[in-house]
Amino acid sequence: MFKKIAFAAALTVMASSSFAAEANKFYVGGDFGTTKVDDYSDRETGYGAFVGYNITPTIAVEAGYRRLASFDEYNTDVTFDQAAISVIGSVPLSSGFGLFGRLGYNRLEAKASAGGFSATESTNKALYGFGATYAFTPAISGRIEVQRPSSDLTNFSAGVSFQF
Repeated sequence: MFKKIAFAAALTVMASSSFAAEANKFYVGGDFGTTKVDDYSDRETGYGAFVGYNITPTIAVEAGYRRLASFDEYNTDVTFDQAAISVIGSVPLSSGFGLFGRLGYNRLEAKASAGGFSATESTNKALYGFGATYAFTPAISGRIEVQRPSSDLTNFSAGVSFQF
């Protein structure tokens, strides 16, 4: 009799763990921040959106788009955009807090326009970053992050993600 009860309890625990693992696989979010462009003194405001998939509770794949910076320099409008895909490894801490690291690949595009003329240049680079998260609820998390999309760009951002 004890073996049957233990077996039923084990099945219940495994089933509930299985259901818990299935929940919150996908997430979407957005962020705002600032980008420091080397050789320029000011930080420029940026924003972005991302979508991700949790492969395991500690490993995710994420794709995103970000307007890193938009500014006027010498009567020239300049924008820096980023499209990226990354693998994110996370370490849960206590009370909803966690740390994460990012390693990925991004396409950076710089556009400049002045006096009716425009030019665009793009490059592909490795991307890395790290940050911290806090889970407000099981489905809503906040995060802060520092990203290095290239050797002359550093992005600081704060955002929110919604898991479903």
